[in-house]
This record gives sequence, structure tokens and C-alpha cells, in this order.
Amino acid sequence: QVQLVESGGGSVQPGESLRLSCARSRSIYGVNSMAWYRQAPGKQREFVAGITHGANFKYADFVEGRFTISRDINWNTVNLQMNNLKPEDTAVYYCSANIRGATIWGQGTQVTVSS
Repeated sequence: QVQLVESGGGSVQPGESLRLSCARSRSIYGVNSMAWYRQAPGKQREFVAGITHGANFKYADFVEGRFTISRDINWNTVNLQMNNLKPEDTAVYYCSANIRGATIWGQGTQVTVSS
């Protein structure tokens, strides 16, 4: 079974940037979409950004133009560029892929924004 592995998390100060990456363990066929979600302590997991096979992009309202999702043509990696980070962006960020109707998840990467 294909696995998704996130990287790029860390601790930064407000206003700084991070770039998260999601790599697949082997070739993926039939990808409908990939997305980033996040889960803060004590809160439900929420959608952050997504990209479809047809290159349609969607972002959560709280992104407010600060984040950009991108992927390579073969879905080898999906990235999330996060700029102007805020303390409320602190969470575990998860990569997900919808493959022929089934959703798989990565293990998550921690992002902490604190002064």
C-alpha cells in the first residue's frame, strides 16, 4: 500500500515561513486529488488546502493568501508553502490523497509558531 510521508515542519516565529512536503512511497495511479489538513490540540482536523487532478485549487478561508499548494506533474510530491505564519497556525499538518475514491493519510508533521 502506498504511504505518504510529510516533512518540513518545525518551530518558527510569527511572520516566518515554512515549506511542507509530502512524498509518496511508490508510484500512485488514479489520484483524484491531494490535500493538506491540520489538527491543533483539542480541535478537530480541518482542511487547509487542496489540489485536484484537473489542477483546481482550493484553500480554507483562514489561509487568506498566505499558503500555496503545489505538486509535480507525476504527483511525486505535494508541497505547502506557508508564509506569514501566525500562532494560530500551530498544529500537526497532515497530507492526504484521494485515490480512486479512497483516502489515505500521512503520519503528520508538527508546525509550531511562537514568539
